[in-house]
Amino acid sequence: MFKIIAHFISINLLNNLALQKLIFMEGEEFYGAAYKGSKQFTQQQVKTANATGFGAAADDYMERGIDLNEELIKNKPATYFFRMKGDAMQDIGIFDKDVLIVDRSVKLANGKVIVAVLNGELLVRRFHKNFSSAFLIPENSRYKTINLAEFNDFVVWGVVMYVIHQM
Repeated sequence: MFKIIAHFISINLLNNLALQKLIFMEGEEFYGAAYKGSKQFTQQQVKTANATGFGAAADDYMERGIDLNEELIKNKPATYFFRMKGDAMQDIGIFDKDVLIVDRSVKLANGKVIVAVLNGELLVRRFHKNFSSAFLIPENSRYKTINLAEFNDFVVWGVVMYVIHQM
C-alpha cells in the first residue's frame, strides 16, 4: 500500500511540475497553473471562465460588476475629488466632510453647484447669472449671497457632479 501511495504522490508531483512550466509549441505560448495572469485583458473582455469548457446556463444572463469610476467619472483627466468643509450647502444635501466629485470640463451654467476660489478662499456654492451680474448662492440661510461684481479675483475650479456621504 505504501508503494501505491508513493507512486501516486510522484505522479502528482510530475504533473504539477509539468503544469508549472512554460511550453512552446509552433511559436505559441501556453501557460500552466503557475502562470499568474496578465493585465492585458479587461473585465469586459473576459466574462466568465469555466474549467470544463462549457459555460453555465445562467452565464448568458450574468452582468458584470458595477465600476464606480465608469459610472461617476465621465472625463477622467478633468475630474478630481474634493472634501467639503462647512455647512453652506446643507439644504441640498451637501454636508461637512462629504466627498464631491468635481469635473473641470463641464461648462459653467446657471444653477450648477461649483467649486470656486474667491479672493483666495475655496467655496462651494450654486452659480447664478442674470443680465447684469453673477452670484454665488449658498444653500443655507445662515450665509449671504455673494455678488461677484464686487470681487476681482474669481476662478471656477469645476462643476460638482456627484456627492458621496456616509449614511
